[in-house]
Amino acid sequence: MYILHRAEQLRRLFTTLFCFTLFGTGGLLLSLIWFNGLYLLCRNTSRRVRIARRTVCYSFRFFLFITRILGVMTYRIEGAEKLNGDKGCLILANHPTLLDYVLIASVMPDVDCLVKSKLLRNPFISGVIRACRYLPNDQHDILLAESSKRLSQGDNLLIFPAGTRTTPGVRSAFQRGAANITLRCHCPVRFIYIRNSETALTKQSRWYDVPQRKLHYTIVVGERMTADELTDPAITPISLRGRHLTRAFEEKLL
Repeated sequence: MYILHRAEQLRRLFTTLFCFTLFGTGGLLLSLIWFNGLYLLCRNTSRRVRIARRTVCYSFRFFLFITRILGVMTYRIEGAEKLNGDKGCLILANHPTLLDYVLIASVMPDVDCLVKSKLLRNPFISGVIRACRYLPNDQHDILLAESSKRLSQGDNLLIFPAGTRTTPGVRSAFQRGAANITLRCHCPVRFIYIRNSETALTKQSRWYDVPQRKLHYTIVVGERMTADELTDPAITPISLRGRHLTRAFEEKLL
């Protein structure tokens, strides 16, 4: 029994290595070949960005299909159809693992995203971020105005309010950026809840820390709400209401 269990662990370790190699290589090839070619073939910026985001969506679907076929992980997404009618909506999700964005973007062909600026220095995904025109989180002087512009034109903006992957069993304080955007851009909020069956791909673990059992994700697309439904609209000033709204986000997602 021990030998069979150990053999299964080693199998999943090597298939996990293959999947992450596939992910990194795919991101690099998309950046060097497809996205550069797309820039030459499509000069309309809006159309080019839409094509780039759809490319990422379908690439993630293929990647997740491979992980399922190889037995690295399984996943179930509930309520994805709710996202079809969302326009100009802030998408908020908890952030337990490395693959959270991949799972959400795989069912949102045209989603925008607020990303860590340091990811622009990652050679495997920096080209993807630029091609999709995702918003770096360090551009504080234009972040609010740019978010308002994108939301007003119907883009959905994905944000992980924790700012980084959360630690299992530890309640993390959310950053206030999501609350500020919600209040100042007057946009609705859609909540997405991510649950993982095993402790893997967290901030404290490495890709090769293969769990005892196969990792399974459950992603639930939750309700869409407004700031007035989450906090008292009479609260002033707006900075105080932002703190109340941030706590409301924590209560919903943690």
